Amino acid sequence: MSLWTPDGEHEVTKETNGDPNLGVDGENELNEIPGFDDLTPEQQEQARAMAAELAAARERLSQTPAAEVIANHVMGIYELAAIHLSSDVPNLTEAKVAIDAMSGIVDSLVGRLGENENVIKDALQQIQMAYVQMADNLNQMQSEEP
Repeated sequence: MSLWTPDGEHEVTKETNGDPNLGVDGENELNEIPGFDDLTPEQQEQARAMAAELAAARERLSQTPAAEVIANHVMGIYELAAIHLSSDVPNLTEAKVAIDAMSGIVDSLVGRLGENENVIKDALQQIQMAYVQMADNLNQMQSEEP
């Protein structure tokens, strides 16, 4: 499994430091989950491994600047808009929701998105232009129909 950041893709390993049964604050959270004791030993071990992997991912995420994580999410919203625009039958309504969400984030964080801010702004302009072109094309096609 990997985690994408604007600096590139980073491999997520299953290695952990300490007891994988321990939660972030040191409590044995898994044993407090209803039904945990009813799991087979193999299922319990799988749950422990998953909890350890999640804890490791959370630790890595806490070390990543928020601007990088937000940039990653904004680009995911960009991809969502692009998917709706590039469908066989473009869904302009859904694309507009994604574009408006992306615009809202970018507009509210001007000057705080770090080194990726210009890339994000360019991506927003590109998807907005694609939306306008697609909407114009669809309107033209509809007006030409008898």
